[in-house]
Amino acid sequence: MIALGTLMRHVHELMDGAIADLYAEHGLPDYRPRYSPVVRTLVAKGPLSIRDLAREIGVTHSAASQTVVQMRRSGFAALEKGADARHRIVHLTERARAALPLIEAERAATERAVRELDAELPVPLEQLMTATLRALERRDFRARIGDVNP
Repeated sequence: MIALGTLMRHVHELMDGAIADLYAEHGLPDYRPRYSPVVRTLVAKGPLSIRDLAREIGVTHSAASQTVVQMRRSGFAALEKGADARHRIVHLTERARAALPLIEAERAATERAVRELDAELPVPLEQLMTATLRALERRDFRARIGDVNP
């Protein structure tokens, strides 16, 4: 039997890998699917601090910071110091803005593909993942594991 964590990672790799391949096929081999929520948020809201960006996309500050650093290295984001030296403000670069038509086309194609996949599943994937997340927010997985005595 495949471990649940391995199974979840494999499904994620298959889906994200296909999206990354699409970007590579269109001349953006260094664009990662995890950049898209950042790009869409910055397009909608304008430049944001990493803290505000993390809140908007629903990830930890650390996760947002790591993604922004990778985007900066790839030329999709720029950082400026905020009014408070502790805050860094994230901006999209011209390279990111030039990629917006492809990013939006990929999003629409991915949404169609997910609907097609959902039709083959006993429960729509987003519904299952959302229900799982809500259940873990009510009672975290560590509490569910309980005590383990070797």
